[in-house]
Amino acid sequence: MAASGRHVGHHLHRNGRFLTSNLEPLWGRRNFGWTPALRQQAAEANKESTENIVIPRKKTWSKEAVLEALASTVSSNPTAYKYQFQDDPYLSPRSSTEFSLFLFAHESGRSAAKYFINNNPKFFTKDFAEPHIPCLMPETVSLVLEEVSEEALKERITLRKVKASVDMYDQLLQAGTAVSIETTHNLLDLICLYCDREPVEGGGPQTEDTEPGEGVKKRKIRFQQSLVSPKCTWEENNNAERLFNVLPERDTRCYSALIRGMAKHGAYEKAFSMYTGLLNERLKADIHIFNALIISAPNVREKYTERWELINELLTHMKEQEVRPNLLTFNNVLQALKRCGTVAKSKSLQTLYEMKALGIAPSLTTYSYILEIFSRTAGVVQTTSNMLPEIMSELSGKSFTCQGPNDGAFFINTMKMCLESIDLEQGYKIQSLLECGENWRLLGASFHQGIYYGTFFRLLCEREHIDVVLKWYKKLIPTHFYPNSQGLGKLLQALDAGNRLDLLPQIWQDIRTLHHEDKSHLVEELLSLMTRDKHSPEVQESFAACALDVKGVFEIVAHGPPLEWSPSSLKNITSLLLRANKTQQAWEVLQLFKSKNRIPPNQLLDDFLSACHSSGSAERALDLVRLSAAFDLPATAELAKRTLAEFQLTEEQRAILSDLVSVTEFSD
Repeated sequence: MAASGRHVGHHLHRNGRFLTSNLEPLWGRRNFGWTPALRQQAAEANKESTENIVIPRKKTWSKEAVLEALASTVSSNPTAYKYQFQDDPYLSPRSSTEFSLFLFAHESGRSAAKYFINNNPKFFTKDFAEPHIPCLMPETVSLVLEEVSEEALKERITLRKVKASVDMYDQLLQAGTAVSIETTHNLLDLICLYCDREPVEGGGPQTEDTEPGEGVKKRKIRFQQSLVSPKCTWEENNNAERLFNVLPERDTRCYSALIRGMAKHGAYEKAFSMYTGLLNERLKADIHIFNALIISAPNVREKYTERWELINELLTHMKEQEVRPNLLTFNNVLQALKRCGTVAKSKSLQTLYEMKALGIAPSLTTYSYILEIFSRTAGVVQTTSNMLPEIMSELSGKSFTCQGPNDGAFFINTMKMCLESIDLEQGYKIQSLLECGENWRLLGASFHQGIYYGTFFRLLCEREHIDVVLKWYKKLIPTHFYPNSQGLGKLLQALDAGNRLDLLPQIWQDIRTLHHEDKSHLVEELLSLMTRDKHSPEVQESFAACALDVKGVFEIVAHGPPLEWSPSSLKNITSLLLRANKTQQAWEVLQLFKSKNRIPPNQLLDDFLSACHSSGSAERALDLVRLSAAFDLPATAELAKRTLAEFQLTEEQRAILSDLVSVTEFSD
């Protein structure tokens, strides 16, 4: 057996492979039970197993796979700032104001860099980036082709040079050069998109006339303008209409460009008139035309029923022309229904059922519009108690991808509904949906994240146990948002309801860190809660230290004017200092009543006199009576009598107090 083994090994070593003709006699001589029938069965089984082997394809990993694997092993740190602020911890924002300023500074820096790169591409000809990211490379914004040709026209259209594109097109027509229908379509799209004007920064490549930093300002103006009713900016007989009228042949794409442009820029009546012209030409509309007309329908009809009839007529035309609706079509229907009054409630559900019948999955924007429709046609409490639970049960555990710019508004709108109806259960479900997969990305900008988490935190303060509120407080701040003064006021109320007023000094430090110490209503609320009840000596000591810190805020604020002293703030700080046996500091605050022309309450004077008696300070008690006499308070005589009866005084002090009693009683 050993010899045979060495023989086989030697043969394998020499030839590098098995030979069946050499192995079979070996098995036969050793008699291992391999009969011809068994050998045939084994060969057939081996053949079958060989045929069933599936060789796996090579696994291709993305360039970010290692980073994603490492990121999955690290949990988020709730005490850390957001990742975009960790490059320079010293400049990390600590308040919502600094947060906005930091983001604007980042945006301004990016705009300045983009302006320089796009206008000086010759300095950025080499690419060392790995992986290569085309959107971060300099864009070509200068014209290269100067001759009159269709290629030059395409270049101007690609660079979104509206005026230059129109001029080149006119020159081609004057030269008798035919322009392809595809280039004509692209030119009409460009003109209608920008309403025959040059695009500003944020809507296309930055032009030479655009200064760095103007993009932020213009985007802010456009956002403010979007909050009011749209105005018509479509000019009569502009270049789009002029070019459209001189076209020898007009197809659906040409009509689509003008109709969408008119609907986008407020010329709703002209858009429907253009659609009528399309039908007269016996052309079929495309999905983009119907989507633009549906969203414009409420602007051309006054009555709610007429608006819905027009929308229904457009949907009927879609069916007749065999145009299949898409997700945007149904979302536009729901958005238009928000302006259809009482008709919207039933028609919105009918629209949702039609979507599902066609196999179109609703997006978060769809559900957001439905909730808005029900909140306008019914009370908010009724909407959140009936409609929202059904929607959340349907969306629970699902991960979504962004299918529209308004998808993130679903989380903000639904959380506001929960806050208005104080529905904590649905609020938790919305938060769970946001944490599912990468749904949190749908919130978009940090500004929207602040609105959502601020609303969620206020809901927690309204209904949740204080221990849970503090847990979320540590988890959300400052990683996810910076609370405003209203949110911190809700937190103070939650501490009061949960009987955890001992944490007020700690919350005060957070208020200072977040730069809300200049909010008078917040400071007054804090002092009132600390003064209302008496606590253990340790807590009173921490309250007194906090009161001294608040006193410093009234004297000077690092980033704004100091607060105005009010009688309640002076009283509360003095009471807190007296309870901690800080008589000297309490006296300094008490003297501010006179300098600020504020009248101290009688109870505060009695408490201060009791504190003087406990410490045996007769001189301070005499100063208190003098202070009361300076204000001509009726309680001066009673304070003087108490001082004469309770303190060991000198003859001179007794004489002074006796005179004060006589003068006060005479004046009374």
